[in-house]
Amino acid sequence: MIYDERIEKMSREEMRKLQLERLQQMVAYAYDNVPFYKKKYDEAGVKPSDIKTLKDIEKLPFVTKQDLRDNYPYGFLSVPTSEIARIHASSGTSGKPTVVVYTKEDMEIWTECVARMVVAAGGRSDDIVQICFGYGLFTGALGLHQGWERIGAAVIPASTGNTERQIMLMKDLQTTAIVCTPSYALRIAEEMERLGYKPEDFKLRVGMFGSEASSDAMHEEIARKLHLMPTDNYGLSEIIGPGVSGECVHKCGMHINEDHFYSELLSPDTLQPVEDGEYGELVLTTLTKKSMPMIRYRTKDITKIDYSPCACGRTTARMAKLRGRTDDMLIIKGVNVFPSQIEGVLLTFPEIGASYEIVVTREDYKDKLEVKVELLDEKIIGDYGAIESLSRRIKNALKTVLQIDVKLTIVDHMALKRFDGKAKRVTDLRTY
Repeated sequence: MIYDERIEKMSREEMRKLQLERLQQMVAYAYDNVPFYKKKYDEAGVKPSDIKTLKDIEKLPFVTKQDLRDNYPYGFLSVPTSEIARIHASSGTSGKPTVVVYTKEDMEIWTECVARMVVAAGGRSDDIVQICFGYGLFTGALGLHQGWERIGAAVIPASTGNTERQIMLMKDLQTTAIVCTPSYALRIAEEMERLGYKPEDFKLRVGMFGSEASSDAMHEEIARKLHLMPTDNYGLSEIIGPGVSGECVHKCGMHINEDHFYSELLSPDTLQPVEDGEYGELVLTTLTKKSMPMIRYRTKDITKIDYSPCACGRTTARMAKLRGRTDDMLIIKGVNVFPSQIEGVLLTFPEIGASYEIVVTREDYKDKLEVKVELLDEKIIGDYGAIESLSRRIKNALKTVLQIDVKLTIVDHMALKRFDGKAKRVTDLRTY
């Protein structure tokens, strides 16, 4: 099923034409209404009239997270405050959050984008969806809430935490779809098992997971433990929130809402376009968001894009699962390591659980990488020979993928910290 066939099955030529028209309008609008853009473009010697092709976007300067912090709270606002319908914010690492605003028109666009994503993931009007994201300034919960309501589904705004209560609601209210982080989905499965439930005791069939990167192996684990169809979705508050892209049931990439968001893939080192099919940093431009235009926003997320038509019938470009973030990438002994690579290896070993922790230290000016995992297989508890064999196999598999030696620590089941929201997998103890 497709939510908006006119847009989601548009030819590549038609989409490019629409994107160029909207890009030209947005650049002119931002130049006229946001002092930040006028100053930046004047300094770069570029005018809105210079945007004659989509490639001309490369003439424009980038926008970064730091620019948003420097212009806190309303420096990017392009409308009077009387036109603001909603204010959200992302968590601030330096004490101040990144503020994002919406007009009524922006809210409509946001809801439409999420509704498309919900339908692509298999959502239906007869679904009962339980949203296990935290409600508040974070865009995830209310964004998904609006999209599911738009297609006619019943929404349970369960918010985060109290996993046992979440499970009670799922069973008693006959929840058919859940929205949460993939790591929290596995925590739910773990708690279900502890309480003596089986997947057949529930009516779950769809899972929409976001807010953190996840591997194919993690999705397979979720599907096995919860008996549902897991799908990824992607968004960020600075652009709109959830609704930038999402997987369809064929799970071959996240369909980008290209009529609203123009995407570029650039080398993080050179900031030049990468070759087709290569991974690069995703740079996004909002084509329709009027309250706070974002033009060439550096997301720091690493992905690749497939422009071929999908088996579902949609022709919109598809993002691959995030390989990681440029600021999450660990450089160990000169080697680039992404936590998602480690996760992909660990989830191939059924003897250990899905929870893990990566600890990075520095001794004698040398980086050390430790991976902590939980022992799940009760049959080998106390069998030091079997545990040593398992440890050796995991370390060899990690070295094959990462090309560096890793210290592996196997701990008792449930010994590692659990998270209700986005999981914090990396502890970097290096001092520079």
